[in-house]
Amino acid sequence: MPNNQMPHNLDAESALLGSILIDESIQSDVLEALREEDFYQESHRVIVRAMKAVYGGRRPVDVVTLSDHLEREGRSEEAGGLDYITGLAQGVPSAANYRQYLEIVRRDSVNRALIRAAKNIAENSTRSPEEREAIEYAEKQVYDVSQREDNSTLRGLADGIAVQAVINKLEAIESDPNAFRGLETGFKRLDQMTHGLQKGNLVIIAARPGMGKTSLAMNIVEYACLKRHNVAAVFSLEMPYTEILQRLLFSYAEVSMEKGLSGKLSSKEWKNLAAASDRLQKSKIFIDDSSVVTPAEILSKCRRLKSAEGRLDVVMIDYIQLMGSETPAGGDFNRQQEVASITRALKIMAKELDVPVIALSQLRRIQTKEAQLSDLRESGAIEQDADIVMFINRPDVGASPEDMASGKVVKGAAELVIAKHRNGATGRIQLRFIGESTKFIDVDAQGVSDEEPQYIKKKPDFMTPEDAELSAPAEPTDDLPFD
Repeated sequence: MPNNQMPHNLDAESALLGSILIDESIQSDVLEALREEDFYQESHRVIVRAMKAVYGGRRPVDVVTLSDHLEREGRSEEAGGLDYITGLAQGVPSAANYRQYLEIVRRDSVNRALIRAAKNIAENSTRSPEEREAIEYAEKQVYDVSQREDNSTLRGLADGIAVQAVINKLEAIESDPNAFRGLETGFKRLDQMTHGLQKGNLVIIAARPGMGKTSLAMNIVEYACLKRHNVAAVFSLEMPYTEILQRLLFSYAEVSMEKGLSGKLSSKEWKNLAAASDRLQKSKIFIDDSSVVTPAEILSKCRRLKSAEGRLDVVMIDYIQLMGSETPAGGDFNRQQEVASITRALKIMAKELDVPVIALSQLRRIQTKEAQLSDLRESGAIEQDADIVMFINRPDVGASPEDMASGKVVKGAAELVIAKHRNGATGRIQLRFIGESTKFIDVDAQGVSDEEPQYIKKKPDFMTPEDAELSAPAEPTDDLPFD
């Protein structure tokens, strides 16, 4: 092809479309993998769009059904007419080679996208005033090409493929409850209620200082990476790298950190630490302890990590109120607006990286009986953008010696309150906190009966008078901490 033409192979495009027409068994895989932009010739784009519509209507895609659809849409001439479509079906060298045709079409499509990205980068670099801004723009352009499957443009439902994918998912879950399970946290009740932390979700863990929010988040990372072999990126804006690693080591080894730091370890505890050390070195936990970092910088680092490792399963950030943003200082912007821009960026990050993002948050120092969503510090946008918001309650923190001695407050007793769950129930989960190894565990891990979580009743967003009468609670719920 001439040097000034974009990469393309019309023979491969024709052979791929012809293979779809004559081999019904490949239609599902190929049509779901293809996009209109993958084709260079405009008539081929019209044809593949029509193929997706016919397939989405649960009809076989062949010369007759495709021609009929194009005629009814008034686009037969744009596609080349019946003779051209018939020629596609008859001119296929071998439908068995469809994977090779698909590979050629996708390769040229990616190369065209890279050329366009390179042009955009060159144009932006000539006028960008900031080095970091230019680099971030270039990274995003290339990253977007590598993630072409994640189409962020507006898409209609007429082709039926997306709707059918949801139905297929529900059928898979019905036959196997563990299908489409998200990232397991290691806490049985939490995993039951959330079905695992789902990809694209922003999960907020909030608590007052000293309640163990960092410990809980690192316990989740520990389980995900050391027990389930996932890849995690940890951003600690408050705690140095060595301290995070120290916590991981003692927690996984289940050894008292106090004894270790005072030089009073037994030979068995040394063996446990040695085994934990070996396991940590083989894990895929990546830690960044930069004191000042923005969502854009975190996203850039996560993109590079995902590219280098081939996957990324969870991101943990400790904590939101220490983060900076690209919002200009001063002027009409205050800290609330800045935090709002940060949480919005974190939600977008979770969606783009296709991983759960766990972000820790402080609560206002208001002495109330129990934390509420309104206590989230500095911004109501945290509650708005989050898919899940969890609070940690530990009655023994700040309890009087008299309460502890009387047994009114149990040492180590903890409660995880799911105050918001966009896609499921809210409720309470009983845990135990082992302070000496900074580790939360399920209550049944200490031989204590694991009670069912006390699910908090939620009112539907819209309720008719009849619905209200039917759903009226049998007993008062005014004492519930969350509406």
